[in-house]
Amino acid sequence: MRWIMETSMLHTLARKHRSTVTKMAARFKAKIQTPHGLRTRFQAKVERKGRKPLVAWFGGIPLKRQKNAVLIDRQHTGPVYPNRQLVTRLLKGRCELCERTDGIQVHHIRRLADLGKSGDPRPAWVEVMAKIRRKALVVCGDCHDLIHGHPATPLTQ
Repeated sequence: MRWIMETSMLHTLARKHRSTVTKMAARFKAKIQTPHGLRTRFQAKVERKGRKPLVAWFGGIPLKRQKNAVLIDRQHTGPVYPNRQLVTRLLKGRCELCERTDGIQVHHIRRLADLGKSGDPRPAWVEVMAKIRRKALVVCGDCHDLIHGHPATPLTQ
């Protein structure tokens, strides 16, 4: 796996610099001292005036199995979107057509422009989606079946 990743990186660098893989390997190869001994890695360094140089490196770490390793899962620190409109509508837990609160599902369409393709007397669900200008509609199971004209099949069973 290491060889594949290393070779892929060197091919990318060679293509970017219009050179060969061998020349890129020679140009970016660096030896470093680690607690595990002398290691070879590939390192690119950009010197900057009055600031620390930017350094990017690949390799130089042992890829041996550590039987006594302890894995610590990090807490999720990614973005949270509590104020998204669909999330807010789902949290209400109420069908947007008949106001029922059981068996809530979401009906999707591909494009808002598809709403105009309905027949002359537009169904109520089309009117609601057009009014709120959204491609998703929070509905109960019965309303979802009526929209599709047949019982909607669940994704999971």
